[in-house]
Amino acid sequence: MAVIKDKKCMIIGAAPLASGAVFEEFDPKEHYVICADAGYDTAVRYGVRPDLVIGDFDSAAKRPPETIRTIKLPVEKDVTDMMGAVMVGQKLGYKTFVLIGGLGGDRFDHSMANLDVLLYISKHGGSAVLCTEDTKVFVVRCGRIVLTELKGATVSVFPFDGSSCNLTYEGLQYPLEKKDLSAGSSLMGVSNCIISDRAEIRVNIGCALAIVYTPKPEGYAGRTAAKRDSKPPARNGRQKRYRKIIRNQMMHLRIYWNDPVRELR
Repeated sequence: MAVIKDKKCMIIGAAPLASGAVFEEFDPKEHYVICADAGYDTAVRYGVRPDLVIGDFDSAAKRPPETIRTIKLPVEKDVTDMMGAVMVGQKLGYKTFVLIGGLGGDRFDHSMANLDVLLYISKHGGSAVLCTEDTKVFVVRCGRIVLTELKGATVSVFPFDGSSCNLTYEGLQYPLEKKDLSAGSSLMGVSNCIISDRAEIRVNIGCALAIVYTPKPEGYAGRTAAKRDSKPPARNGRQKRYRKIIRNQMMHLRIYWNDPVRELR
């Protein structure tokens, strides 16, 4: 099973999706797709064929066919199925991951565990985004995120993997300049807003969890399970515009992982 170097690894977890819009933004055909346990049910629902399915299969509604490679994990283990899938992806040589189906659902503890998966990937020299159709979550360690053409998006930043971090914001409604953000303080990095065509979040010292929220426009339905194999209907202007936005959103979000940002020190 050879790894294509220019491809990224997509992990599909068990958390439910409101629609299949995330698969329009991140095309599974451009990724090596690993389903983590019940993530296989999501893949089937939206017509995504995985390259590999991994898990203890304690939550999956159906088992994958023999034509799809499967790795069975023990029920009692020290890692989640999502983490196990990432570790397999790393062994295959992938360093860039898109994690889908890792937020929401009945198990809040699993959502928290998936934030730890982001940190694990970062600490092992990789990069990752944990996403739904309208939310992107990143871990940034002494680095920066540059966002362009995302005016109006909501940005929240929290200290992570430590009690505090030092931040600089540009192009946001509430700017910061080398400001310490501490866990448990009255200064919270919640619900800032991008007001410029170019915005930048710099983590000068420490580690931060950055969340970018871009709400769906009214009337957008996204890709549904019922439509996955049918010809898409004609879209109105608003839907066409949103589809362009979601397909290009990651083109307008540049992440400089582990960038020392020396000029700020």
